[in-house]
Amino acid sequence: MTVPSRYLVVFARAPRFGVGKRRLAADIGRMAAYRFYRRNLIETLDRLSRGPWRLIVAVSHFREARFFPGREVMVQASGDLGRRMTTAFRDLPPGPAIIIGSDIPDIGVDDITAAFRTLGRADAVFGPAEDGGYWLAGLARRRPVPYGFMTGVRWSGPHALADTIASLPPDHSHGLAATKADVDDGAGYERFRRGRVR
Repeated sequence: MTVPSRYLVVFARAPRFGVGKRRLAADIGRMAAYRFYRRNLIETLDRLSRGPWRLIVAVSHFREARFFPGREVMVQASGDLGRRMTTAFRDLPPGPAIIIGSDIPDIGVDDITAAFRTLGRADAVFGPAEDGGYWLAGLARRRPVPYGFMTGVRWSGPHALADTIASLPPDHSHGLAATKADVDDGAGYERFRRGRVR
């Protein structure tokens, strides 16, 4: 019997100066924000490409593929974050799938391995972020992506995780991965610098 592949999808913006990370740039300057994002993205992809899964970078436009030479790339759907993620879950070949963002500095292979392990016994897994959102979302995909999943979610706020879990059908189980902090603003950047000086 063939075991389905496992997929790790990294939602990422192309690392371009002045694009993205606006809140962070407002606090620490555009050049520092660009340098942080570019370095973190490259290190995250390099580190996580060593795991036993297919790593795919999900970009917002096909032209951004040139920023990721040698990487498998897919293009995100249009719409809000929920629609983009659920479309990715639906479009991938069969097998468990996890989606992460690209602004969490300390995601390791062990974190992703543990999340896939959770999908062995649960329908969904989420990695809580300290601000009430989440850095990871995964589906076992033993059955179709649920209708209405990730709709009605109050994104970029303290209710995002709770709203997403509430969008799962009652017969779908879920588990939680480790809680992590993203780097969205100057305070998050200072925490990152204190924890990891280079």
